[in-house]
Amino acid sequence: MFEVMMYDGGIYRSDELFEAIEDVGGVVLQRTRSAQLLTVTMSIPGEDKEMLSEKCREIGGEVKNVPLAGTEIAVVGCTLGRHHMPHPICDIAEEIRQYGGISVVMGLARGRGKSTSQISAKEKGIIEEYDAAVFMLGNFKQCIESKKALFDDIDIPVILVCGPQPDGLDEDCEAIVSGVGRKAERMRTTDERKKLTEIADVVDQVIRERRAMFEEDPLFVHPAELKQLLETYEPIDMSLRPAPIVLHLDGLRVKIPYSEHKDYFDNLTVYGRKLTDIARISESKIDDSSTIIRIKTKSEVDDEDRRKGI
Repeated sequence: MFEVMMYDGGIYRSDELFEAIEDVGGVVLQRTRSAQLLTVTMSIPGEDKEMLSEKCREIGGEVKNVPLAGTEIAVVGCTLGRHHMPHPICDIAEEIRQYGGISVVMGLARGRGKSTSQISAKEKGIIEEYDAAVFMLGNFKQCIESKKALFDDIDIPVILVCGPQPDGLDEDCEAIVSGVGRKAERMRTTDERKKLTEIADVVDQVIRERRAMFEEDPLFVHPAELKQLLETYEPIDMSLRPAPIVLHLDGLRVKIPYSEHKDYFDNLTVYGRKLTDIARISESKIDDSSTIIRIKTKSEVDDEDRRKGI
């Protein structure tokens, strides 16, 4: 089983680290360099974790546990206004980043009001592009219970964060974390920091369950392997956007428009198969700014092959 860890240190002797990752059959998920500082997130075989950890310490770096690496999480508030986008939402997003995930904060266009809150089909489509969604509601129990329509039919795991503990919502979301309502200041106290850790741990648990599901029926190709192929494509390699390729549990977000690069994606060969045979490719619903690739499982590919008589 592969495990994810992060190296945080200097650029000096980092080539030794990359050679060691390659030697054990690991994959570099993300590499970020700032001046002489380097951060490397890697996926490696579990039995080689201690050896790689020792190599990181040997070259002067630190090893960090990043259980949410390779995921993209949406943190959703009712609106972008001050009333519904308080500081805890930003603190939650930052805590998820500390766990290695990429977090995106978004607000709904018409999420306010107990009896008037709404979510559009496009907003649901955008949220479902992510691996999981953290919905943060407010301080009033009746209001929270009335707004379950915002997330009750979203197809990805939903973690509800709110003030009081609501009743009757256990079947509508994967997990509920109460005790965090709207507040106009950062979460700085010891108890508040513990609550942020609790939220991140709950997200981690939900993601672990999804990973276990994919282990029962593995993807045809690991997203990290597909990422390595895509990195050789010049428009992606030359992209100035932060993290031009973002890993998901079941695929990737590639930050170039699908409509402009359709021929490349449609004709890309992966293990002797066209990418369109082993993955579903679509434009992102965020103004067609990215390409969403959902990799099919091995059983899905086998079933399609049987139907085609291959």
